[in-house]
Amino acid sequence: MSVILSRPYTFVPPHRGNLWPTAIQSLRLTDRHLRKRESVLDYELRHADRLADSLKSGHGILLAPNHCRYADPIVLGWLAREVNTHLYAMASWHLFNTSSFESFALRRMGAFSIYREGNDRQAIETAVDILATAERPLVLFPEGTTNRTNDLLKPLLDGVSFVARTAAKKRLKSGQGKVVVHPVAIKYLCIGDAWQWADEQLRELEKALSWRAAPATRDSAELMPRLLRVSEAYLALKEIEHVGQASAGDLRPRRDALIESLLGRCERRYGLVRKPEESVRERVRKVRAAVASAYFSGDRATGELPQRDPAPFSQDAEAADLAQFLLAFPDEYLMPGQVTDTRVVETIQRIQEAIYGKACESMPTKAVIEVDSAIEVSPQRGPRGEPDPLLCQLDERLRTMLKALSSEARDFEQGSAPVQ
Repeated sequence: MSVILSRPYTFVPPHRGNLWPTAIQSLRLTDRHLRKRESVLDYELRHADRLADSLKSGHGILLAPNHCRYADPIVLGWLAREVNTHLYAMASWHLFNTSSFESFALRRMGAFSIYREGNDRQAIETAVDILATAERPLVLFPEGTTNRTNDLLKPLLDGVSFVARTAAKKRLKSGQGKVVVHPVAIKYLCIGDAWQWADEQLRELEKALSWRAAPATRDSAELMPRLLRVSEAYLALKEIEHVGQASAGDLRPRRDALIESLLGRCERRYGLVRKPEESVRERVRKVRAAVASAYFSGDRATGELPQRDPAPFSQDAEAADLAQFLLAFPDEYLMPGQVTDTRVVETIQRIQEAIYGKACESMPTKAVIEVDSAIEVSPQRGPRGEPDPLLCQLDERLRTMLKALSSEARDFEQGSAPVQ
């Protein structure tokens, strides 16, 4: 669950020293972690010189990567090591609450917290200060959350452009120079036998559903229906859990109806009014904020937090998380003629996260990190009522790079040879 109810939010600042990140890079600890925990065995850097040039020029640098896997922030350590720098990164508050070791490691690698359920002035000011002083490059994931759809980009959040422009104003006022944004595309390519991996993982999922074992196959005409059946089974289980019965028909309208049921119930409970133009992601954010605000609201006279049963608040937070999770199953991702090995692996891993709470990261992969040319940030916002020009440019650059990188994955329906 991404909403933390065990304690009120407190800002976690970044560790400012260089000793720890230098030791992590020198001892190749990120390499070991990625190999052991994420099965990312190899990497390829493309156009790292573009970042090196911005560093030499003394710019305030914002790195804006796509965000498809939990490994993304650590993968960027390879890029930092290549250009001999360290990074700061904004990370969701809930990541600092998994364990004391995780919190310790995140800070030493340059991460600081952001409270997604409210206005976190300290996090924003820290991000602006890092860019304004050009202390180190700052990593902000403009999609906000992971999605496990490596070939697709979710709508970008406007907080990225706000931070960049505010820092650009400060640097202009002090005469220190520019703030630039480097779009960064991260693409994971399977370097193992995706057919065998997919068959094995589907067998485990089918076993968990008490289904009869399917015969081993390397025929997509047999394997793809199995994957869709498992997806439908998961959706049916969630419909029964939250609505009372499974519905019939195509998956998309069923998924959308379940999302509406989940969010609508929470919105009514907290008195939230849905605006016609609001996206599912915006509604999810409002529900999360309402849950945290209601749970941690204290007595106005004493300022003390009353004793509350966290169970109903946890259920509402989990409902919002589920709504966002269901949205991460795009309809076009497994269309005939577009099915690659990475798309099949990602879809199976999303189902595993839903059922087991954790994906199987045993599929060997190679990370490609491509740095685009710098976008100079104007301190001035575009005309009122029109799309943010910086966000539009960033969106276009990332989509173009990801589209090109997606063609490097193997065609799953043809069963081509592994990437070398």
